[in-house]
Amino acid sequence: MPDVPPQRCSWVNVDDQLMREYHDREWGVQTHDDRRHFEFLILEAAQAGLSWSIVLNKREGYRRAFSQFDPEKVARYSPARIAKLTADPGIIRNRLKIAAAVKNARAFLAVQKEFGSFDTYCWQFVGGRPRDRPEPAEDRRGGEECASISSRAKRIRKL
Repeated sequence: MPDVPPQRCSWVNVDDQLMREYHDREWGVQTHDDRRHFEFLILEAAQAGLSWSIVLNKREGYRRAFSQFDPEKVARYSPARIAKLTADPGIIRNRLKIAAAVKNARAFLAVQKEFGSFDTYCWQFVGGRPRDRPEPAEDRRGGEECASISSRAKRIRKL
């Protein structure tokens, strides 16, 4: 019996091994690990305006530059450390994105303090249970899900 290739979403470039592995092993897989949540917060903020492939190719650089995605360490980064990171070719060298990562680390810690974990905070918006969602091209958010996203955004802005 021939090997049947795994079913993948339409956005996956099957010629890109990193994207295939990300899709097959991580995308859409629920997590309850705060360090993993913080990693994706940093990486997804860095991705703004760029392709996810660019960020994935720099992931190990981010891991090194941002203290293995330790929010307590990143929250203490000084302006000098931020300036140094703008010269690091292993990451996206945008000063605003780097400074945002430090600010996000501080907000992340505040959320952990208030809710016990960032995971608890995130999962409360979906009642602690994952939801099925369509592929991104089919995603037409509305109603309850849109209100949930809006509620999260408002709470995070207050931090």
